[in-house]
Amino acid sequence: MKKNIIILFLFMGTLGYSQNWKTNFEEAKTQANKENKNILLVFSGSDWCAPCIKLENTIWKSEDFKKEAEQKWVIYKADFPKKKANLLSAELTASNKKLAEQYNKSGNFPLVLLLDQSGSVLGITGYKNVTPQAYIQIIHSFEK
Repeated sequence: MKKNIIILFLFMGTLGYSQNWKTNFEEAKTQANKENKNILLVFSGSDWCAPCIKLENTIWKSEDFKKEAEQKWVIYKADFPKKKANLLSAELTASNKKLAEQYNKSGNFPLVLLLDQSGSVLGITGYKNVTPQAYIQIIHSFEK
């Protein structure tokens, strides 16, 4: 019984951090067109890149970012984990590599791009040691 309660609390805790990160870039583009939103494309090394982990914990998981992203952007994270336990499906790995060939040829991590609905780059940034509100403003500064 105690085990079930602990599992329930752990599950409930993850719901607070859930976001609508897309896992199919074509679907993200379709949604962006349908909802007239830009796409926030994030290249991350979720289990090895210290600045990526800091962005995850301080920006992406913040309530301010969650609210803004829900209203303003379609969000897609192209993750490149290295630990065996965190590896993605072969299909998702191939998709993320294809995106990297197009948008992250130099292999920078983290790399954050704001794209228009057709996939054209509006602006690029990376890790910044700022508040979630300031980071949101940086992203908005790329919008036309």
